[in-house]
Amino acid sequence: MSSLPKRIIRETERLISDPVPGITATPHEENLRYFDVLLDGPSGSPYENGVFKLELFLPDDYPMAPPMVRFLTKIYHPNIDRLGRICLDVLKNNWSPALQIRTILLSIQALLSSPNPDDPLANEVADEWKNNHDKAIQTAREWTAQYAK
Repeated sequence: MSSLPKRIIRETERLISDPVPGITATPHEENLRYFDVLLDGPSGSPYENGVFKLELFLPDDYPMAPPMVRFLTKIYHPNIDRLGRICLDVLKNNWSPALQIRTILLSIQALLSSPNPDDPLANEVADEWKNNHDKAIQTAREWTAQYAK
């Protein structure tokens, strides 16, 4: 771990010693900038009882640049496309070096509770979210049961 910047070492140690409830982030032994993430679907959301796999990578210029994060588990969500890419302001134009891995993962978990179909990455899902909300919620629950168990 000594070749990593102190900030990444501190954040990684904190993720392991003081984990965020419902979120596990484990660095790869061969590349400590690459994390396997397990994120519990928030209660009260259509993703409840699901466990979603994500990958998180810290680029060389982290923390000046945001981490790269994507869902590996298939999910029906207006702000997450079929490749698992996430439309979230703090991963793009609202990134700040003051943010940390844990705050990003909490923001992603919060996005599952509060989808934003007005800023979609998956347009068809967003359209259904706006025009047939009950069916979109049902589909999200079905996908969670099928892919995130």
